[in-house]
Amino acid sequence: MSIDRFAVAGATGRLGRHVVDVLTERGRQVVPMSRATGVDIITGDGLAEALTGIEAIIDVASWHASDQEAATEFFRTSARNLHEYGQEAGVAQIAMASIIGVDKATAGFVAAKKVHEELLLSGPLPVRILRAAQFHEFVGQLLDWQQGDVAYIPALPTQLVACRTVAETLVDLATAPDAPAPGTPIPEIAGPRKETMAEAAQLLGARRGIKVVGVDGSSMPDAEIAANGGFLPSPHATLAGPTFQEWLDTQP
Repeated sequence: MSIDRFAVAGATGRLGRHVVDVLTERGRQVVPMSRATGVDIITGDGLAEALTGIEAIIDVASWHASDQEAATEFFRTSARNLHEYGQEAGVAQIAMASIIGVDKATAGFVAAKKVHEELLLSGPLPVRILRAAQFHEFVGQLLDWQQGDVAYIPALPTQLVACRTVAETLVDLATAPDAPAPGTPIPEIAGPRKETMAEAAQLLGARRGIKVVGVDGSSMPDAEIAANGGFLPSPHATLAGPTFQEWLDTQP
């Protein structure tokens, strides 16, 4: 069955913008859903109207801060509303972006994302999940959070991936005619090479005139799991470029 009409939750976000672009380039009809377009997936404002005639939802809406409790509450409400309103509108399925290693998380934003997965999977509509590595775009955010000429960035292993690459892979999953066979591992997308967050930040810092110092990152949620490679891609993951350096060279 070919699915042509998509609603994208979180359409104006970092990943959502790319998902809308990819769907549009592939000739699909897209209804962008975000507060900026008058659709609030938390209060439900505009949601029933936005989902009228929609065949599938792609959920890339995210909570803007790392507080576990607030993020969990956001995902709990959004999952319930997307299922409830989606079922009423006759939506066939939901595809969502998650995080590699989410099943191991015990704290912080990633633990909230783990609950998000569980809640979406327990709802009435079929759900397809793509787990992604941390985005290239996140490195700049880490530098933005720190004031001054020196930034202290965790030297934790990662396999950074471009948002555009994640969007393409998620749209592939959402538009595939057949659902993944039962028992197959949840698909993962990551970048082509393993590096530390601090190494990537040093490349960006050099462009911005910021000195980046790698630190052990022990203050981060689940730092020990991260240090042991718990958030690195599984053997079954798809690895795709560009590398962080290649991506950085294309940025204005």
